[in-house]
Amino acid sequence: MDKLLWAAAARVSIGVAEPDLVTGGGVVSYWALIAVACIFCVMGIAAGIFLNTWIQKMQKGVASKAADKIRQDAQREAEHILRDARVSAKGETLKMREDCEQEIKERRREQASNEKRLAQREELLDRRADSMDAKAKNLEKQEKEIETLRERLSNREQELSKSISRQIDELERIAQLGREEARGMLLEKLKNEIKNESGLMVRNQLEEAKARSEREARRILTYAIQRYASDCTYERTTATIPLPNDEMKGRIIGREGRNIRAIEAATGVSILIDDTPEAVVISCFDPVRKEVARQLMERLISDGRIHPTRVEELAKKIGKELEEELYQVGEAAVLETGIQGVSPQIMKLLGRLKYRYSFSQNVLQHSLETAYFMGMIAAEIGLDEQKAKRIGLFHDLGKAIDHEVEGPHAQIGADLLRKHNEAKDVVHAVAAHHGEIEPDSLYDILISACDTLSASRPGARSETTELYLKRLEQLESIAHEFAGVESCFALQAGREIRVVVIPEKVSEGEAQILARDICGRIEKEMTYPGQIKVTIIRETRSVEYAK
Repeated sequence: MDKLLWAAAARVSIGVAEPDLVTGGGVVSYWALIAVACIFCVMGIAAGIFLNTWIQKMQKGVASKAADKIRQDAQREAEHILRDARVSAKGETLKMREDCEQEIKERRREQASNEKRLAQREELLDRRADSMDAKAKNLEKQEKEIETLRERLSNREQELSKSISRQIDELERIAQLGREEARGMLLEKLKNEIKNESGLMVRNQLEEAKARSEREARRILTYAIQRYASDCTYERTTATIPLPNDEMKGRIIGREGRNIRAIEAATGVSILIDDTPEAVVISCFDPVRKEVARQLMERLISDGRIHPTRVEELAKKIGKELEEELYQVGEAAVLETGIQGVSPQIMKLLGRLKYRYSFSQNVLQHSLETAYFMGMIAAEIGLDEQKAKRIGLFHDLGKAIDHEVEGPHAQIGADLLRKHNEAKDVVHAVAAHHGEIEPDSLYDILISACDTLSASRPGARSETTELYLKRLEQLESIAHEFAGVESCFALQAGREIRVVVIPEKVSEGEAQILARDICGRIEKEMTYPGQIKVTIIRETRSVEYAK
């Protein structure tokens, strides 16, 4: 608009001035033109102000409408948010109310449960209080009764004391004995009763000690091994190895005795090198260890290299070779008798019997002979021949380790067979072949007979008849020396002695003490193989004659 006004003013001013300038006619005043221009300028400014005012009014109207619209939208959105907030708040309020009500219900239930338990406890306490009151009343009643009984007892004691005094006076008058004499007789009687009871107590204590003797067994085992030395002759418990010269003796001893100590430590034997000239004596009650030491000594002497390292290596090598040999020997014995189903451990134990001797009789050879006798007799009387051979071959199996385990070899062998799942009748026959337990089958009796047959045949053992009879006589003489012994008999080749006592002189309790005393004398004074069973027989007979 302003541009149009300015153009019109320019055209007017040019149209007026041009004629005057060209024609040179009347000249318009310069100031008139300026005035016209100023007017147009004022008009243009006024028009611009008007347009600007109008535009601002229009813009204000549009802005007002937009603001109203925004305000309305904001109000609607605020109302929507407020409505949602009210709904959400109402839901939260309901949920909180439900949770609160649920918690209140739970607390009420807990309170009711606690009240119920308290009521029960109060009821229980009331019952206990009633019971305590009843017991207290009962105790009071019992105390009164006890007091009454005490009074009665006191009166009764007084009466008894008076009665005893009268009876004592009457007894003294009738028996014509004084109190001191009667007291002496009574003490003597009590002494005999106490002695009898002490014997019974000793027997009970011994039986209890046997049942719980696992800890004491180690001490008894050591003692039994020391006593067991008498089971073998000297030629069998020792081995003598000749030496080529005295120089070899010094080499065996070694510097400060280190070589001989190494040999004893590696083999577990005792070596006696100064007792016999130009010879070494090996002593050991384990026949396998003795054999290892013998072979070791022979190889060292033949080789000439003797030092501790060589000794240890050679001892281990010989030990392994001997273990294989023992198994092969046991296997050969099993094959020779024809029995089957023998475990490898049993075969190895049978092989150990090759180096075990009893009165110079080889135990493995004795077992084979007994097996043959058992098989032949069993076949004649209709028993199982294979089972009989099995019993005969295994009957002395305990002798393979009886120097290591406490007890008689028959029981040790039975325990070994039981561990290796042998038949019950085989185990029982092995345990009973020396009479330690009662026989319950024909096999038990047959093994005892065959064992004696093999051991007592001429030439089987080196013990002479004179020495054998002398040992039996010594055994019976020891038993005869005790008071109250009527007679005694040595049985089972001296393995058992039965002592018959006079029942009037030896009571039942004293019989047990007598058995222990006889065992002590036998252990102290005699040399014998294995163990000896002492049996005391006390018999009372009442005889009357009808006329």
